[in-house]
Formats: sequence, structure tokens, C-alpha cells
Amino acid sequence: MLTGLKKFMQEFRAFAMRGNVLDMAVGVVVGAAFKAIVDSLVNDIISPLIGLVFNADFSSVAIQIGEVPIGIGSFISSVINFLIVAFSLFVVIQAANKAASLRKKKETPPAPTTKKCPYCFSEIPIQATRCPHCTSMLEKAEEKAEV
Repeated sequence: MLTGLKKFMQEFRAFAMRGNVLDMAVGVVVGAAFKAIVDSLVNDIISPLIGLVFNADFSSVAIQIGEVPIGIGSFISSVINFLIVAFSLFVVIQAANKAASLRKKKETPPAPTTKKCPYCFSEIPIQATRCPHCTSMLEKAEEKAEV
């Protein structure tokens, strides 16, 4: 039983220390902190400004249907929260993609190492002066091609 628990703890440690898990944990913590900032922005700044229109606290605006109040203001605040978070993530992802594309340098293709013989169209080394297939002299052929 003790060896099984020890093996389980070793496997768990290996899992928890993988890079992706740690990155995800940091992302969750930063995301929670960001959510708190967005909640404050919506509840303390945007909702009161919208509440000026209703002459009341916007988050408490509700529609009364019979005995049941439907919290329209609270729902709209949640939608605004979502839109701000989604827009912020969109901007961050766009910036990350742009940075990644700037980091990738366009690689120049390697210089050609072969050429085609103008007589027999065989592929030959670029430095060859005579075609090994048809034995034609290549400098004369290149001079003909240039004229």
C-alpha cells in the first residue's frame, strides 16, 4: 500500500511539474486577477454611468413579472464583463500573434547547387563547364543564351 502511494505521488509530481500545467496555473491566477479588475470597472464605473439613465443603481434594475423580479441590470453587467474580457483577450492574442510573426524571419532559399544543361536538359552541378551526359561545353552555350 505504501509503495503504491509513493508511486502515485511520484506520478503526480511529474504531472504537476510539467511546463504546460505550470503555465496553465499561472494563466488561471492572472485571469482571476484580471476578472477582478474588469468586475470593478463594470460595477464601479460603467454601471453607475449607465445607471444615470435609469436614475438608479444599474445592477439593481429589474423587471417585475408578477411576484418574480428579473435582474436585467445584473445580466447586462455580466454581458458587459464578458465583452470586455473577450475584447481584451482578442487584443492580447492579436499582439502575441503579431510578435510571433515578427520573430519569424523569412528564410532566404539556399543558393542553387544544380542547373540544367541547355542541350540535353539534364540536371548538372552548377559549377560544371561540360555536361557529363551529352559532353557539351557549357560556357559556349551560356554565351549563346545571353546573345
